[in-house]
Amino acid sequence: MPPATAVATGPARGFRSISPSFFYIWLCGVAFLIKLALHVVPEGHVGLYYRAGRLMRRVTNPGLHMRVPLLDHFAPIQVTLQTDKVENIVCGTKSGVPIRFEKIEVVNRLRVDAAHAVVKEFGVDYDQTWIFDKIHHEINQFCSSHTLQEVYIDMFDQVDDRIRETLQLDIDTFSPGLEIISVRVTKPKIPDAIAANYINTETQVERTKALVATERAKVEKREAETEAARAVAEAEKHATTSRIVQEQLLAERRAHQEQETITNEVYLAKQRALADAEAYRLEREAEANASRLTPAFLEYAFIQAGLTCTRTEDRGARAVTTNSKIYFGDKLPSMFVEQRLMHDQMASAATAARGEAFAGAGDVGGGRRGGGGGGSGGEGAGGRAPLGERDDTLS
Repeated sequence: MPPATAVATGPARGFRSISPSFFYIWLCGVAFLIKLALHVVPEGHVGLYYRAGRLMRRVTNPGLHMRVPLLDHFAPIQVTLQTDKVENIVCGTKSGVPIRFEKIEVVNRLRVDAAHAVVKEFGVDYDQTWIFDKIHHEINQFCSSHTLQEVYIDMFDQVDDRIRETLQLDIDTFSPGLEIISVRVTKPKIPDAIAANYINTETQVERTKALVATERAKVEKREAETEAARAVAEAEKHATTSRIVQEQLLAERRAHQEQETITNEVYLAKQRALADAEAYRLEREAEANASRLTPAFLEYAFIQAGLTCTRTEDRGARAVTTNSKIYFGDKLPSMFVEQRLMHDQMASAATAARGEAFAGAGDVGGGRRGGGGGGSGGEGAGGRAPLGERDDTLS
């Protein structure tokens, strides 16, 4: 009997019926579609998509993304700083001289939030409209309204700022979102004949500037020397004035000091004269007191004291002056004895007072005080003589 063979039926029979070449073609097609579907948005860009020529609202950030193969077209749009170089710009000045700017660089940036609107309005090559074409227009406008002297020399330092401000003003009006950071304009090329004249003129100007600078330096040096000499003269004048003022003040102080010295000497002489007069007065007063303090004067003073004493003082002495009786005989009443004792006490007190007066009058008064003591002693010895005489008289 022949061997049995297996017959495949259903799906298994369909897979086995596919040839290997077709399978490889199909696998390559799938890989190709996957490759078309996958794309990478680079850093600093955003992804915009066109489907069948229409811009979609989809905006993707940097990274790996998917799209519909063969239907969607991917466009990376740079949103970081970029520099657009506009070259070979030919223009004519107001005077009709043709000049050429070899290169103008424009640094700009498109904001992320405005990328879709700008691309939808002006396309992916929006910078061609707002930078390249606009730069040509603005340079021609500037050149046609200014002369060669103004464009090439006088106002060349203002071209950058004026073009940047004009571009930014128009962009903000018609296409907000594009920022013009800076504009750099190179020196324009002018005809050789005119350039030679400018070179000669510039050389002469530089030489003139150098000569002017040299002369200015000399003038400034002379002015500095003059200013220094003036400052020295001013300082010397101030020093001389200050020295004269100091000498005047010193002379005034010396005159004032001499005046004070004379005043002090006059005052001292006056005080010395007053002291001498006072000493002389005390000396003469001591001498007068020494010559006046005699027993007879003391007797008289004793009697006068009785006249001026108060009721609380010695009533016995007062009674002597008021008594009108006269006694005769060898023996007197005891009241006279008491009167004599009182007289002796008063004589001793007068002697002590006279000694103090002599001590205040000086050495001369001291010498006289010794004599006064003798007088006092005489008074003690002879003090009773008047009474004895009176006794003799009474007897």
